[in-house]
Amino acid sequence: MSRLYLVDDHELMREGLRALLEAKGHTVLGESADPTTALADLLRLRPEVLLLDLNLGGRSGFELLAELQRRHLPTRCVVLTMSAQPRHVAEALRMGASAYVLKGSPASDLMSAIAAAVNGKKHLGAEVADLALQVFTLKEEDDPLSLLSPRERQIITMVVNGQSSAEIGLELHLSPKTVATYRSRLMAKLGVSDVPSLVRLAVRQKLIDVEDLSVRGRRSTDKLN
Repeated sequence: MSRLYLVDDHELMREGLRALLEAKGHTVLGESADPTTALADLLRLRPEVLLLDLNLGGRSGFELLAELQRRHLPTRCVVLTMSAQPRHVAEALRMGASAYVLKGSPASDLMSAIAAAVNGKKHLGAEVADLALQVFTLKEEDDPLSLLSPRERQIITMVVNGQSSAEIGLELHLSPKTVATYRSRLMAKLGVSDVPSLVRLAVRQKLIDVEDLSVRGRRSTDKLN
């Protein structure tokens, strides 16, 4: 059976997954709610398969996918998420995910996805395959994020989540000046002139959702009080 690592921001979800996977004979090497912690664990533990949620509170699973791709890590990724956005399915596959499974799917679907990932194959359930096909009906101008490189997509996610250039640079091992250059370049590509406009575009393109945005706003207010 396989050696797995879990990334989900809900502890109960991780506990349930661990129980299910271990009952099926898999070994869960570790778990995290945070992409930065997860990356350090993946580099150290080298699991065969990563089970990854895309919505990680104020962070995004796409950040971790980008790092797996950039570092050429051998760990295969199975995205396990609530997001039924066609662009999310297409983007996850483009960034190297082996499978995309919706939360609420039968356990057998998840087991099939893990088996496919271990064997170097792709897995999409019927519902997810339909979502992926919908991307082909979208006009390119409807998806301005398609203009961005994987690194730019990673940085835009971190910017709209409220991280400063210094914080982003620390996590990505880049200088703040390099991060600022990336940010200026991606904003120029997207035709936005400031961070609030960038956030509005990110919400419109489903890169982040309004609920997450309101939570971050409350956290920022708490810091000021």
